[in-house]
Amino acid sequence: MINYCSKVLQELDDKILDLEIELTSPIQLAETAVTLVLDYLRDVKEFVLKRSFENAEEEIYFFKKLKPSILSKLIYYNSVYKIEMKKPYGGDRIIKTYLNQELTKLKRFFDNNLEFYKYYRTNSTYLDNLYFVRGKFDIKLSLDTYYFESDQNFSTTHDYKVAKIIAYDLIQVYLEDQLFNIKKYSPTKDKAINKSNLNWTASKSALIELIYALHSQAVFENGNTDIKSIAKAFERAFNVDLGDIYHTFLELRNRKTNRTKFIDALLDGLIKKMDEQE
Repeated sequence: MINYCSKVLQELDDKILDLEIELTSPIQLAETAVTLVLDYLRDVKEFVLKRSFENAEEEIYFFKKLKPSILSKLIYYNSVYKIEMKKPYGGDRIIKTYLNQELTKLKRFFDNNLEFYKYYRTNSTYLDNLYFVRGKFDIKLSLDTYYFESDQNFSTTHDYKVAKIIAYDLIQVYLEDQLFNIKKYSPTKDKAINKSNLNWTASKSALIELIYALHSQAVFENGNTDIKSIAKAFERAFNVDLGDIYHTFLELRNRKTNRTKFIDALLDGLIKKMDEQE
């Protein structure tokens, strides 16, 4: 059961990463990703309902870790779709106000669920038998209405809340990155940027992988430069818009295999070239 679900999650992560590389429109990406996640979630639900968990520990692990990891992607991309569709037309000030309002909504969620947020983020387990085992609920545990409307054969009282925490963390990164881009591409700054003749033609995820590798080795300003500044310099140097670098890095980090695919390819290619020229 766990092996199957973990394999499905890895496969879904890989497909979403491919979509993020291929689709530049956030609305088109979100719409496609939602459909994809729904298909995977449907398959996992069918598999789980046909088979029983071996024990309570396996059930808790599924509803605390695996299902929220999939469901959070649905919440995230659906939220991104709504954010982009509702984004107002106008100048930077109007859009910044809108994005900050969305951030305030996220803060309100975390404030309203602070007790459970602390429980989950500290990897606590003493209430797992109540939170992540089916058929157990206590109205005093601040249950979402979603729980009562959901299929309780495939839901516990708090698996959806975990999924929202994961998704909202990513949405916060998305919104903050949007605000940073407004500042980065302001007209006064654009005038000072000299266009480069070099164009990055590999995947965006490959460049992001390289940027994070360089940042980890503190090669710029003795490690005193933040990742956004490095990414901005690479975007200017190679005429590329890297988009949400934090989210792409999270997807790379969550890969079970080939997390450093581009770096590994660089190493192999360099060694091969050295060997050929000996």
